[in-house]
Amino acid sequence: MKDNWVRQKLLKGESTIGCQMGLCSPRVAELLAHAGYDWIVIEMEHDSLDFAGVEHILMAISSAETVPIVRVPSSDQVYIQRALDIGGMGILVPMVRTPEEAQAIVDATRYPPDGIRGLGGLRATRYKVDNLDYLARANEHMLVALILETREAVENLEAIASVPGIDVLYIGLWDLCASYGLNFMELPHAEMDEVVEYALRVGRERGVAIGITTEDLREAIDKGYTMLGWGPDYHMLLQAAQVGINNFRDIQNLQAE
Repeated sequence: MKDNWVRQKLLKGESTIGCQMGLCSPRVAELLAHAGYDWIVIEMEHDSLDFAGVEHILMAISSAETVPIVRVPSSDQVYIQRALDIGGMGILVPMVRTPEEAQAIVDATRYPPDGIRGLGGLRATRYKVDNLDYLARANEHMLVALILETREAVENLEAIASVPGIDVLYIGLWDLCASYGLNFMELPHAEMDEVVEYALRVGRERGVAIGITTEDLREAIDKGYTMLGWGPDYHMLLQAAQVGINNFRDIQNLQAE
């Protein structure tokens, strides 16, 4: 199997850049991979993509060195197993609240005796061609990232970050705001700044990477984030479209004067 070089970099405290994609397009995924992203997260929680669609996107990404990560709909063991069996090299799990949930997630990504992942992946093992190599090395190459997006998770953060096998805590600011009764449309909030600083400190102390989607990469790196999201795909497309449209409207307005 391929080495999960993104996981290796994150465990060493090195920065990586990636993109979350929600357009469900293998061609978009392939383009982003060839553009040079270190990792791509395939969104399953908030759109209509099923596992057959995820598999096609994974095939497209495999033409580059980009590490594919699946944002599963929930922490359900079957979702995690299927995401990895079809070729995902990591998972991003939403709404995790307790260290017990975090441990169950890690267990679902590991083959026995280290976990409870079932044997039977086809595409991940290149349809059994690389079966022995994959089974021997998969446990050490699966990236486990949790989205920090609930007040309960913040209250349990040190215990969650102490679970062996948790590699990344990814900040989900909008849902965090909602969990604290704050309006995400009115960011920044002092309370959220305190939560984020706490998460960064816990990450440093526990050796867990902290991730965030941001438009200010320099600031994020300076603060200590190492899993940096630039995107998502639909946001980049929208921004590019708006640049051209706004330029066109400005020209029209000048001609009308």
